[in-house]
Amino acid sequence: MKVLISDKIHEKGIRILEDAGIDVDKNFSIEKDELKEKIGQYDAIIIRSRTRLTSEIIKNASQLKAIGRAGVGLDNVDREEAKKKDIKIFNTPEAPSVSVAELTIGLILSLSRHITNADKTMHCGEWFKKDYMGHVLKDKKLGLIGFGNIGIEVAKRAAAFDMNIGIYDIDEKVKTKAKELGYKIYNTLEDLISESQIISLHLPSTSKTENIIDEKQLNMMNQNTLIVNTARGTLINEIALLNALNSGKIGGAALDVYREEPLNNIDLFNCNNNLILTPHIGSQTIETQIEASTGIANKIVDFLKNLQ
Repeated sequence: MKVLISDKIHEKGIRILEDAGIDVDKNFSIEKDELKEKIGQYDAIIIRSRTRLTSEIIKNASQLKAIGRAGVGLDNVDREEAKKKDIKIFNTPEAPSVSVAELTIGLILSLSRHITNADKTMHCGEWFKKDYMGHVLKDKKLGLIGFGNIGIEVAKRAAAFDMNIGIYDIDEKVKTKAKELGYKIYNTLEDLISESQIISLHLPSTSKTENIIDEKQLNMMNQNTLIVNTARGTLINEIALLNALNSGKIGGAALDVYREEPLNNIDLFNCNNNLILTPHIGSQTIETQIEASTGIANKIVDFLKNLQ
């Protein structure tokens, strides 16, 4: 069996594959045309977010049996084409839950207490203490849009700050679980948005979730509302968000994900109205990289072994 790893993963995952007797090719910089040409040689491929497995590429995967995504999102894989060719898709949704949740809480704290702006001015030799009046998190209403693995971990940590947690999710099983945990369930997105003081997004990127936060939803928010997106860049209309920030319609936003990555939106770069930008670092922790790498390696090994 032969496996291509087209995006860099932790060495521990690679060793699992090699110890299982699998022939591993590591090409962490392979581009579209080369991948299209060579993918027919492999029984499986392991990717992260850089590699895009388009319909065109998958059609050339003549002997591919499995796709492994070391991470959560599958928006860079043409799942319909993979299904046509009976290619099994694996990912590791459990791996980044804690690290993304911790970043989310960190961004909420930074927005609420102006930590990043205060730090910048201090490094410029300035002392703007009076400009950075913030808010405590205690008793604030946190609205979580999406309550999967990451949303659950965010809620756990927010509860430690004595925040009031509300959930919007269309999955009935998820809503039942949230209710059992004692969180408020919102039946409409609009109700959650209008009542929450802090909103955090935890949804996959699909045609139904694109622009789930748009001008209409932003206009429903209170003036001091804070928005955090550590999920997928397509969930928020960036132009509408900038307009809301620049007009003072909302209190602030923190983004770790963008419609186009690396980010090249000059207007976002230049916005200083309580906007925090981080370069998609939600899962950038040693622990998460090891868990994602070993997790996807074990899944691919088990699957390929069962084919023999």
